[in-house]
Amino acid sequence: MKNKIKYRNEPIEARVVSDFLPRPENLILNEKKKRVTLTLTQKSLDFFKDSARKHKASYQAMIRRLLDYYVANQRV
Repeated sequence: MKNKIKYRNEPIEARVVSDFLPRPENLILNEKKKRVTLTLTQKSLDFFKDSARKHKASYQAMIRRLLDYYVANQRV
């Protein structure tokens, strides 16, 4: 290791973060799925495909999770 770590005795700033993680039962991925046909604008489809490519994910799964999130928040 060429560069040595220089430690300083500086105060650490900390803050409390509210619980933002989903509950364990909300992480169940094996829910029953139904195939549908959905027409999207080219702009929306490009957005999801680009985001999926960046995060190495499926754009269809991203759309499905977004809709699931929306439904879950509407039922509250």
